[in-house]
Amino acid sequence: MLKKLIVLIVVSVSLGFLSRGVGLSVHQATAVTIFSVSILGTLIFWNFRLSFAFLGTSVLLLSRTIDIEHLIRFSSLEIILFLVGMMVIIGLLKEEGLFAWLVSMILRIPHLTAKKFLFAISILSALLACAIDEVTSIIFMVAAIIEICDYFEVDPRPFIICSVMTTNIGSAGTVLGNPIGILIATKAGLSFEDFIIKAFPLMLLCLCAAVFVLLIWYQKAIRELDQQIKRFGANEILMRLISVPPERHLKISLVIFIFTLVFISLHHRLELALNLEKNTILLVAPLFSAGIIMLWKWRKAREFIEKDVEWWTLLFFMLLFAQAGTLKYTGASDILAQRLVAFAGNNLDVLKGIVVWLSAIGSSILDNVVLVASFIPVMQSFQSMHVNLQSLWWALLFGGCFGGNITFVGSTANIVALGILEKEKNIRMTFFQWFWIGLTVGIITTAIVWIVLLVVPWY
Repeated sequence: MLKKLIVLIVVSVSLGFLSRGVGLSVHQATAVTIFSVSILGTLIFWNFRLSFAFLGTSVLLLSRTIDIEHLIRFSSLEIILFLVGMMVIIGLLKEEGLFAWLVSMILRIPHLTAKKFLFAISILSALLACAIDEVTSIIFMVAAIIEICDYFEVDPRPFIICSVMTTNIGSAGTVLGNPIGILIATKAGLSFEDFIIKAFPLMLLCLCAAVFVLLIWYQKAIRELDQQIKRFGANEILMRLISVPPERHLKISLVIFIFTLVFISLHHRLELALNLEKNTILLVAPLFSAGIIMLWKWRKAREFIEKDVEWWTLLFFMLLFAQAGTLKYTGASDILAQRLVAFAGNNLDVLKGIVVWLSAIGSSILDNVVLVASFIPVMQSFQSMHVNLQSLWWALLFGGCFGGNITFVGSTANIVALGILEKEKNIRMTFFQWFWIGLTVGIITTAIVWIVLLVVPWY
């Protein structure tokens, strides 16, 4: 702990001097240093990440690097409130057993084989991540996979890796799949329709490529599962394995969820028709639904807010967004953007490559929300230089989501899945058990995105 703290202090001081040495002003250097320390502190001392966010934000205010008004503006409260509303809705769906029912219905496959099983968990993982969020979907998928693999007496690790990787890929398909989706949508002015038209088809293409790689990579595990299926039989197994709670209020919960999705998907058109500010309906839809849920389930309203809303994570995001906004406020991100454009030789295609690969590599080390939050001020600075940002936003989205597959700390879904595996089965995944397949899938899917962004004109 002490060595890590010393490293962090040395890096912090060095960054401060380096920033001043390259010509940044005192406030610009302070903004860069504090933001970098928050990211490095998060990486080295993960459990103390909120402490670093609190301390860093305090220093920014005390040093007058930013004022309170702009701090609040940059904290992206609209995104935080959107996520609060969605977390309440997901809390209701969990309570009413939607996910267990969905998993049981889709995985109840006649004449089950190992390939069918891998296809099913891969597609379901990706689509669930699109409809809700990657963390909630992976919790249910991992629980189902462990139970099924237990029955057939096979190693669950290959199938959990398949589920997690397709979850990360699927999370890029809609605004709802990953916090960076809503972050990019609000900052770039992209609508739910834009994601469906542009992100979803590209996600499906990458999903097909990933499943093909996974089928080849895990041939041995597939053969072993096939042998065990023949040995144990599978006709009624999934029906017995997945415990589905009684329907109760499941239908009403589904109506509320579908209502929310419809309004989110049509938010851009409704805002234009009602002459509302951009993203108003996008924010109102989950908040209104969450309000209805807390009226309906008033005895559990406090529980939805206290237990289902990840306040620790949301507070961290809010302060991190504010620190990232300070880079734009002080002009530090403008200088970095100018140098990146100069390095790319004012060539947009080169810039696309830089953004997609930097975000993919960065998100394999850092949480992708942290990475995207640090990129956004630079992206906004590109706009002032009259750079066409449309394709760069998609590069950032896909790089941030797909790079998370490269290492087992690359995304929250990875960490959650491996935590459940260790807790339930006392099985620990080694770095290289994950890394080689993660690197292969990460490089192939990121390369597909890069090529599409270069050759398809409407991106």
